[in-house]
Amino acid sequence: MEHKFVFIAGLHRSGTSLLHRMLCEYKDVSGFKNTGAPEDEGQHLQTVYKPANEYGGPGEFAFDHEAHMDETHPLANTQSYHKLMQEWGKYWDLDCPILTEKSPPNIIRSRFLQAIFPNSYFIFIRRHPIAVTMATRKWNHESAQNLFRHWVRAHQLMQTDIPHLRNTIQISYEELTEDPKDTMGKIERLLSLPKYHGDQEIKRGVNEHYFQAWKIEKKNADIVQFVQECDRLGYNIRDFI
Repeated sequence: MEHKFVFIAGLHRSGTSLLHRMLCEYKDVSGFKNTGAPEDEGQHLQTVYKPANEYGGPGEFAFDHEAHMDETHPLANTQSYHKLMQEWGKYWDLDCPILTEKSPPNIIRSRFLQAIFPNSYFIFIRRHPIAVTMATRKWNHESAQNLFRHWVRAHQLMQTDIPHLRNTIQISYEELTEDPKDTMGKIERLLSLPKYHGDQEIKRGVNEHYFQAWKIEKKNADIVQFVQECDRLGYNIRDFI
């Protein structure tokens, strides 16, 4: 069977776990669950390449140039494919035609993964930079400005990589939570899946909690320089300056 390999890519706290659970509700899709690894992320279930924690972890990994991997990386080869299939295959149902994996550093490793898995698809999910910044402080106590800068950096790298990919779609956490059926419909068309009939619990309006927290922090964060970059990614941050 020729599998489709679907990689979910998005920063920590951007909705990758929710999207992964929803995708795994389709009968033709197999993803990781009950692995014992944090959030069942594939980065923790393999020994081919370093996980995000080796590059500083949430809110920092995209700053390390070595964390950004593409098709020229020495590990982008068939040996890596066989090793990953051996390690990830223990958690996938290989009878399913679509195999999915989600890990935050996928956002800056898509070209590397495509080189290893030629029949690969990428779902990039982004979330408002204010929400991601404030939510990431659960693990990283850097300044809000530095965490915001990391969001910008990761998405800049993502945008430079996407033109090199064959099968991609970009969605937002806000779209997914406000209109899950329409958003999943876009993914269904990409992967040739049936209509979504899942029953995943979806919370709406979660960003507002983080927006309120930002109001306390904003006096210590200069984000004016990122206005245009956020505009390009669909987020108007002028009201948060």
